[in-house]
Amino acid sequence: MKNLVLLIAALGFANIVSAQKYSTKTGKVTFEASVPLFEDVFAQDDNNVAIINADNGDFASVSVVKNFHFKVKLMEEHFNESYAETAKYPKTTFKGKIVNFDKTKLTASPQKYTVQGTLNFHGVDKAMTSTASMYTKDGKIYMQGTFVARPADFKVTIPKMVMKKVAENVNVEYNYVMSKS
Repeated sequence: MKNLVLLIAALGFANIVSAQKYSTKTGKVTFEASVPLFEDVFAQDDNNVAIINADNGDFASVSVVKNFHFKVKLMEEHFNESYAETAKYPKTTFKGKIVNFDKTKLTASPQKYTVQGTLNFHGVDKAMTSTASMYTKDGKIYMQGTFVARPADFKVTIPKMVMKKVAENVNVEYNYVMSKS
């Protein structure tokens, strides 16, 4: 009986280890919360980490919030200190699944997929759904998509004096080129 339990545990572990995983440490994530007639509110992180389990479509990503860089350094400072509070909430994560993902059906022609999961930002978890375009080329998986996030949903307080300069809906874009891990 003891040997049977060990065998089942070993087979279960082997299945996890043998999963086809693709990842990147240089994913690009941008967000834009600009309002017409005011200065652009745009930031970019070129060091987003993402991983996909190609066997079942599980997907996760993480950004160090301080890696989001703005054109205007003062805006970046305010973002990190007042809005994102990066000292208290240093990372933002997404954990979810690519719905109906089947790696064997990926081709060089982009296909649309729905990505569902939980985004954690500013210490708040929020269910998110995104549409992603995915394709494969040269043994890599390419994935890009967008979604909209609202600062209010993540308990981010925008001071009244700048409220009209920051959009209520933040457009987020992601772009990954993932290699087999």
